[in-house]
Amino acid sequence: MNDKLAEMAELLKLLGDRTRLAILGLLQERDLCVGDIVELLGTSQPNASQHLRKLRSAGLVRENKRGQWVFYSLNLNDFPDLRIFLSQLPGRKERLRSLSSLTGRN
Repeated sequence: MNDKLAEMAELLKLLGDRTRLAILGLLQERDLCVGDIVELLGTSQPNASQHLRKLRSAGLVRENKRGQWVFYSLNLNDFPDLRIFLSQLPGRKERLRSLSSLTGRN
């Protein structure tokens, strides 16, 4: 039981960061490469990569290489309740509008 509580505490700590929540919100809409995330969040590439690394280490995000690009996507198979939580994040219309403005590498 203590191990499960420790895991949950770590997950909640991970989700307590605004940038990581924003990344998860974007990724629930579609797969993105780090350049897209940088553009959408107005952050630096090293900062976005650091947050993606932490999300990937926790198993929340996976990467998929497509040509020269690495795309990130949500991996919520082990976190079914998290999908419900993420669906409640504010700003979905703004995220969709921002995503539609990307030149895209898909």
